[in-house]
Amino acid sequence: MIENLRLSFQGIFSHKMRSLLTMLGIIIGIAAIIAIVSTIKGTNDEIKNSLIGSGDNVVKVSLSQGGMEVNPGDTDMSKVPIINDDMLESIKEFPTIVDAAKYHKAVAYDGFINHGKNQLSSTFLIGCNNDYLNLESYEVKGGRLFTENDFKKFRKVAILDSSTAYTIFEGEDPIGKTIEISGNPFVVVGLVDKDEDDNAVVINGIEDWYTYYGDSSTGILFIPDSVWPIVFSYDQPYQLIIKASSTEEMSQAGKDAQDYLNGFITSNSRKSGMSAQDGMSDDDSMDGGETVKYKSQDMQEKAKELQKLKNSTNKQLIWIASISLLVGGIGVMNIMLVSVTERTREIGLKKAIGARKSAILSQFLTEASVLTSIGGILGVLSGLGLAYFISKLAEVPVAISVPAILLSVIFSMVIGIVFGLIPSIKAANLNPIDALRYE
Repeated sequence: MIENLRLSFQGIFSHKMRSLLTMLGIIIGIAAIIAIVSTIKGTNDEIKNSLIGSGDNVVKVSLSQGGMEVNPGDTDMSKVPIINDDMLESIKEFPTIVDAAKYHKAVAYDGFINHGKNQLSSTFLIGCNNDYLNLESYEVKGGRLFTENDFKKFRKVAILDSSTAYTIFEGEDPIGKTIEISGNPFVVVGLVDKDEDDNAVVINGIEDWYTYYGDSSTGILFIPDSVWPIVFSYDQPYQLIIKASSTEEMSQAGKDAQDYLNGFITSNSRKSGMSAQDGMSDDDSMDGGETVKYKSQDMQEKAKELQKLKNSTNKQLIWIASISLLVGGIGVMNIMLVSVTERTREIGLKKAIGARKSAILSQFLTEASVLTSIGGILGVLSGLGLAYFISKLAEVPVAISVPAILLSVIFSMVIGIVFGLIPSIKAANLNPIDALRYE
């Protein structure tokens, strides 16, 4: 084997240009596949981080009607139960869920929140506790979070994010100042914000907007959930935010919480005399018979759908790039046939002094494998360079796939064996007398 390797390298380097041109198809094919696979992996990772998050594993379970998130003030919520502390603790006991927090959410339209002449338009108002802020990874930028006395004494205090604070206070320090929410004075006690994800999310419709930007694009204002009835003058059902045990468990965690809460809605519906078929009575039908239910934001499934769409497109590119490997393999076969012809007398001499067919076959197969393996290694290096070049030029993420690199090198060796087999068999079957007389 060592002697075969030595002869292979000697043959390759004695015809450098011919060998390089032969390997060119292999190099181009492997480089294209490495670049495409790296781009696919990088894009998929970006999709996952964009939709799922960068390791926070947070899922929201919101009230939905007909697949759309609803504003509690605009819809009949009489059949939706209030999430109490016992229900929240039961949700936390699910093996897929690490932590959970309940919160109120509403859209505050023009004139609902103001400071002097300044008003907030279409701002999201959140009634929550500090557990919600912690799960959402908010950081205090000024002032403080809510205290226990804020909830016990029903204090009218508020926390703003930077967007809301800038809009209503025009760049002034908001801490200690007063704003009005539905005519009620609230003192601003804190300013919070969280790091924005650099990865942009593609918005394909209003549902996507609510899902991905519905809590942040127009600013958010937080108040203690204990004073929520003071603002809206009636009780509203809670919504839920949960933290899954891992990124892979996000879908299941959301479904577990969703099904648990919807079980109470179904129970309430049956107690109210609703039909078993649709869960609602005829006179309670809303918006075409759609029931208000809890629905988890399945980021994991959304990411998989987008990844599947991109993968199906990119697989076509991989098949096209694979054609270069086929062309490269044909080139290897051609050059090996030429090599057999050129070395006919050498083969005849070896067979005349006792070389077996297997030895001749092994020698030429080794040479073909070495030729394509060198092409594969050069293709991998070219593919890595091409991947980073595409990343800089097109501003797309790239993640190098080690299995793809190893598979490419192994595949190039297989090409050498497959396409080198016919020339090797021809060499092994040469008649030594005819070979020696060959000119």
